[in-house]
Amino acid sequence: MDALYTAVATANGREGRAVSSDGQIDLPLGFPTALGGNGKGTNPEQLFAAGYAACFASAMGNIARQEKIDVSDVSVTAEVSIGKDTDGGFGLSVIMRAELPDHLQGPAGEDLLKKTHAYCPYSKATRGNIPVELVIE
Repeated sequence: MDALYTAVATANGREGRAVSSDGQIDLPLGFPTALGGNGKGTNPEQLFAAGYAACFASAMGNIARQEKIDVSDVSVTAEVSIGKDTDGGFGLSVIMRAELPDHLQGPAGEDLLKKTHAYCPYSKATRGNIPVELVIE
């Protein structure tokens, strides 16, 4: 792959800070209360959810333009869950929720989501590694 852009960020643990090399991100990190933390600060799952939702929505826009589909009123929400896996460690799962207008309910929307999932770089990175469920709302 010929890289067009490289993002660089540094973190020092779940209860530290995350800082990007350009200073656009400088966030406190903290364990969510559901994992026994105080909930003060964001966490890797929230950051991943935000990035995946943004990338998926952008990928959907690219597919929609190619197919001349109006997705101007579409929003995408990523739900990233962390839990114990079968190896005694932790694993992730994702539910991608696409709020689609009436003309994209049913087979047309399902087709768009499948094509988006095949095209999105985050979806490609997670394929075979993390279960991702696609939901139309």
